[in-house]
Amino acid sequence: MHAEKISEIVAHFIGLFGAATDEARMRSNYLDGARPREADPSLSEDEPFSPAFASHLQLKDYDPGVDYRSVSYDVNYEHPRQLGGIFEETLKKLAEIASRDLSAPHFGANVYLPGEEEELEVFQGPGSVISHVAQANMLIDDDNLKMTGEQPELRDTSFVTHRLMEFSEKAEVFTPFSSYDRVDTQEGLRAIADDIHEYIQAARASGPPVMEGGPPQIFVLADDQIDGPYVNGQLVAEAPSIDDFMPDRGIATPPTEPEKSDVPLEPDGNSLDVAAGANVLANVVEVTATAIMSPVTAVMGDYHQIDAISQVYVYSDRDEIASVFNQDDSAATVAKNIAIFERSTYDNGEPEAAASSEETIFPTAWRVSVVEGDVSFVNWIEQYHFISDNDTMTVTTSGSEATVLTGGNSTVNLASFLGIGIQYDLIIVGGDILDMNVISQIAILYDNDWVRAEDGAPGATVQAGNNLIWNLASIHNVGGNDRFEAMPDYVVQTQKAIEDREAAMPAGLAHDVNFEGYAGLNVLYITGNLYDVNIVKQVSILGDSDDVTLAVSDILEHNAGVHIQIDTGSNAVVNIAQITDYDSFGQTTYLAGQLYSDAILIQGGLVEHGASQPNSDHLANEVIAFLGEDEPLSGSEDGVINPDHDLSWTLAQPADVMQTVVA
Repeated sequence: MHAEKISEIVAHFIGLFGAATDEARMRSNYLDGARPREADPSLSEDEPFSPAFASHLQLKDYDPGVDYRSVSYDVNYEHPRQLGGIFEETLKKLAEIASRDLSAPHFGANVYLPGEEEELEVFQGPGSVISHVAQANMLIDDDNLKMTGEQPELRDTSFVTHRLMEFSEKAEVFTPFSSYDRVDTQEGLRAIADDIHEYIQAARASGPPVMEGGPPQIFVLADDQIDGPYVNGQLVAEAPSIDDFMPDRGIATPPTEPEKSDVPLEPDGNSLDVAAGANVLANVVEVTATAIMSPVTAVMGDYHQIDAISQVYVYSDRDEIASVFNQDDSAATVAKNIAIFERSTYDNGEPEAAASSEETIFPTAWRVSVVEGDVSFVNWIEQYHFISDNDTMTVTTSGSEATVLTGGNSTVNLASFLGIGIQYDLIIVGGDILDMNVISQIAILYDNDWVRAEDGAPGATVQAGNNLIWNLASIHNVGGNDRFEAMPDYVVQTQKAIEDREAAMPAGLAHDVNFEGYAGLNVLYITGNLYDVNIVKQVSILGDSDDVTLAVSDILEHNAGVHIQIDTGSNAVVNIAQITDYDSFGQTTYLAGQLYSDAILIQGGLVEHGASQPNSDHLANEVIAFLGEDEPLSGSEDGVINPDHDLSWTLAQPADVMQTVVA
């Protein structure tokens, strides 16, 4: 049988099979005039093989299958990828190339016959780039376990889904920008910009809305420009780091390389460690947008810039724990909305040139590219998580070390964009510029747990809180708001010269101080409007309502001297979005129309105080405004929870592996 498989293998390789046949026929090889080769003395046939010959290689049977198991993913969901350093180095190199002493022939010139009128040669400019990405994870991990050997009874957990739906509806009230649908037309983008502009103007006029008979529901800050980091409605000197707040996942922590030791490992004896939470949901987006790179921009119409961030969390973490248990309430549930607004000017890293006695150089030639109509650079990213991890279990001791892991799910959506456009010395926009950055984040957690004990059950330590809800949004604009200047006449003349295809560059443009030291100019003219839009929408929803019962072991000695740890919390619901928008690579933007600048920050939080019961008809909720640090809820218990290692992107996604990408 083994020989037949080997023959089958050889038959697939026709070349080798043919070569073996030719060798068997002892076909003569002609030397074509070359001298005969001497026999290799190392291959003497008279020398016998050594009887001590041995090989460590083992001949295995033919197996056409290939077994492959992917390794676990090590996703750093705590911080988005920082591409700014590499991007800055690239821009510096491009700026150095653009500032070199380029001769006029570099920009090209047409050859005309005598008597012909010289005409400007124009080139095709860049086109629009529009990307729509939608990523979604849905995981149902409702486990049912009974260690006593009896048939487990199913628990109706539909009430958790109903609560999550109610929380989602309430959260949308705090996030007015989450209802926008993806559009692929300039009219749709303008409609969204107008709607946000009206909302911001109304917020500035009326102030934050107030709920009747209660404190303010949300924190709203609207202005022309917002600077600095805000945490739960308060301006802080520095934004906190997620590393300082990530919950300890306990036995659900991914394994690491053990340290070498000469001491043999000893079992912990009679112990039981139960983890029913420790789920991690992470949406991570980073966008670095340059659109078109230019130190000088001229806008013949209006310039409208919008920066908007809306963040809201809704969670319920009220637990019912039997009085016989020791409750570990050292870590409470932490919920934070963090928004960072930053604006800076582009620094090419070159020192300012000292005054020189040499003659000043100004450009004498130009190269013109033209785009007819509108140009759009749009990044629209949507990320969604819906995770259900409602576990029901009855556990007991076994007389040895035992661990029960029913949570620990990890779902991650990751999107990173680095856009590098074409560099120009001057960009002229015949219409308007819409520069809009919008981030909407919603984080929802339902973590009401029940931990019960049968009569005579041994003591245990229970941790049911220690959850983290983290919304982090950052908008960084490169290009100061003081760069806008009135439109000079020679730029208007330049626009007319391009439209009339006049080959001569206007004298006023040639002597613009921004172009000092250039031998020629690379100019882009967009006849229509320019749209630079980045919109990020993130929604993370986790339902982790666990029901754990500690039963008495049938073997009495298993109930004595046992160490029991039960965790039903330690979940992390994380949304991180960062937009770095390069509006200008210089200090000048000429504007003929009006400048509109809108910025708004909305942060809200809703925490349930009422006791949760399955299938109850009403929830008693109290809105907590962001006026200080979160405090543990009265009567609630916080716990630590750790889960197993289900990965939604490999175990729970549909068969279509491309279903999470729509472009």
